[in-house]
Amino acid sequence: MKKYLLFLFFMLNVSAFAQVENDTINEKTEELEEITIQSTRTSRTIRNTPTRVETIDAEELEEKANMKPSNVSMVLHESTGISVQQTSATSGNASIRVQGLDGRYTQLLKDGYPNFGNFASGLSILEIPPLDLKQVEIVKGPASTLFGGGAIAGVVNFVSKTPTEKGEYNFIINQSNIGLTNLGGYISRKHGKFGYAFLALLNLQQAYDVDDDDFSEAPKSNNFTLNPRLYFYPNEKTTFMFGNSFTMGNMKGGDMHVIDGNADAFHTYFEKNETLRNTTTFEFDHKAENRNSFKFKQSLSFFDRKISIPAYDFSGLNTNTYTDASYLINRDKYTIIGGVNLVYDNFKQRTVSNLDAKSFTAGAYVQHTWDVTENIKLESGLRFDNVRYSNINFSKDQFFVLPRVSALFKFSNAWSSRIGGGLGYKVPTIFTEQTETIQYQNVQALSGVVAEESVGGTADVNFRTNIAENLTMSVNQMFFLTSISKPLVLQSDGDDLFFINASDPIITSGFETNFKFIYEEDFKLFIGYTFTDARAKYLTENQFLPFVPKNKLNLALIYEKENNFKFGLEGYYTDRQFVYDGDEKPDFWEFGFMAEKTLFKKFSVFINFENFTDTRQSRYEPVVQGSHNAPTFEDIWTHTEGFTINGGVKLKL
Repeated sequence: MKKYLLFLFFMLNVSAFAQVENDTINEKTEELEEITIQSTRTSRTIRNTPTRVETIDAEELEEKANMKPSNVSMVLHESTGISVQQTSATSGNASIRVQGLDGRYTQLLKDGYPNFGNFASGLSILEIPPLDLKQVEIVKGPASTLFGGGAIAGVVNFVSKTPTEKGEYNFIINQSNIGLTNLGGYISRKHGKFGYAFLALLNLQQAYDVDDDDFSEAPKSNNFTLNPRLYFYPNEKTTFMFGNSFTMGNMKGGDMHVIDGNADAFHTYFEKNETLRNTTTFEFDHKAENRNSFKFKQSLSFFDRKISIPAYDFSGLNTNTYTDASYLINRDKYTIIGGVNLVYDNFKQRTVSNLDAKSFTAGAYVQHTWDVTENIKLESGLRFDNVRYSNINFSKDQFFVLPRVSALFKFSNAWSSRIGGGLGYKVPTIFTEQTETIQYQNVQALSGVVAEESVGGTADVNFRTNIAENLTMSVNQMFFLTSISKPLVLQSDGDDLFFINASDPIITSGFETNFKFIYEEDFKLFIGYTFTDARAKYLTENQFLPFVPKNKLNLALIYEKENNFKFGLEGYYTDRQFVYDGDEKPDFWEFGFMAEKTLFKKFSVFINFENFTDTRQSRYEPVVQGSHNAPTFEDIWTHTEGFTINGGVKLKL
């Protein structure tokens, strides 16, 4: 009952705030607002969607791909309210945090398919390349009504490009000073009743030790991705898609002598990750004459991973299947979508089966979007999930009722607002950021725990105006609040580690402030500030959550002449933060500069100076303690590799 009362209290007290859209500032703004959002499943444009959705468009994705073509970590690291938390000092594994919450509370999707959780979560963002992405959609706050368990902090949906009749043929070569080489290409085309899209990417990384402590900041690694997709269009209203994404990777970090093949009695430590991910997807989409549509989605994903350190191995196979069928009713004044889905997740540990676990979720959902007037749009949704999860110790069934509401108010051409909130849950798992840092050593199987449950919401206000004839400004002020009851907390009993449900909640609240200035479409200035107050109420003394700075500031200045050149200068401030042992770490700044020049319309060269002030953890404290044979590692709270330079060439045909 408390979570329902908190939900109602939140909705009543923040109804004065929300996100604003301007309909008519200029043609470019109008084009941006016509972006169709996939994450809400209603095929509405962002301007007419009550749910608050942030988008990262193709242009910005291309800029971030210049910085790191191998994966999407740079795309998310520099977004307001989102951080990428590195979980290993030697291998660079990482996860995503939204609004201060642990990575397990954010649902990662690729084209709507949730294949990146549990055992795969520590490497997921390192295995999603940005080269074939059309846009990234971010829903902050509870999104469980449409996406089920795990969407407590929010949803990040990576949306792929689809074939066009003109075709697209893009290629990139990138090289960095720390020994990273990227070779990639994306091609696609629609021809008659058939279409295809194909992504291929090869990443080669040499081991890199920036502080000469004999331990790698970047591991020696190689991985490649192949992702073909085939399309069949029997008529204008029907689409079949079949795809298969295959990724294989090997990473070896640790003592540089061991990595180089020169291990001896004094140099023995290493951390090795061997991974294989294969995801097969099928999609059927049919649009009826009355604007209604039916969509069926199916995926089967295998994630095979082996972690090795001296005298210890941990390996297993995670199998995930996802099936979703939905029907969309489109009318002039309202949209209704209803559907059912089934999710099966099974982890099988090799050698021993102590940590084997599986879950099966059957869910049904409905969402109604109502255009009350041209300026008022309401959205309400309801989801029912029945979840059975089990391991060697116990088996449990839980039933969840998940309501969600949101509203869009357009007060004028310059002002509008959005507010939304709902409930969520997360099935218990041993695969968290904290257990990832210790390679799951001595972690015991779950016993007697229940799912974490949440209530929360977001509200924001947005204002856009023309300051002068050629200067426009937009301001967005967003507030958020999330409370997670029965949070899963890691405890120790001697050498054994185990999870319990804490009696008191985790509560995270705060706000994001974003300014955007555009001068003559050439100069763009972005200013983003995030304040986060994240507390673990079950702790008796220091209740601050680890790796959550209270204050973060994002600055970016872009100067661009379309199809000619582009320059960008970025700066980021991160406030003090705590680590797992309660120690407080200092604040820091980081800066970057990028440049790109287009030649002959189809060929461009780029260079990127990332973190050119060389901010890194080893400048504040030793990252590695102890001997080379039995080292211990500090928690990672900032960059480890320091200043990096990369550059390359791109070809667009």
